[in-house]
Amino acid sequence: MIFRSMLVAGVMLGATMLTGAGLRAATTFDGNWSVLIVTNSGQCDPAYRYGLVIRNGQVIYEGDAAVNVAGRVSANGAVNVRVSAGSQSADGTGRLSSAQGSGKWRGTGSSGTCSGTWSAERR
Repeated sequence: MIFRSMLVAGVMLGATMLTGAGLRAATTFDGNWSVLIVTNSGQCDPAYRYGLVIRNGQVIYEGDAAVNVAGRVSANGAVNVRVSAGSQSADGTGRLSSAQGSGKWRGTGSSGTCSGTWSAERR
């Protein structure tokens, strides 16, 4: 379950929690997003939905799971993200438009390697 929570937080919409970086201008993708993560391979939970916020191109997870999110949504909507919690981690890539997005993820956790897809929609 931690692996799934961790994965959702980041794989959803790539982002980054930059420390020590200056403020950036708001991006086209800033706002609230709902992300659905689906496992296609491996022993991870079948699917989860989470809420994320994008601010200044960075994805922010404000949920209860203890996860680290590092990644970014670029100006053209390309998403790259890494999510980790303890020894578990996942990487995701994909693309956002102004209202939706999708991509793939792959992770390693206590139950082995898992992979799948994610989709997101603006809320």
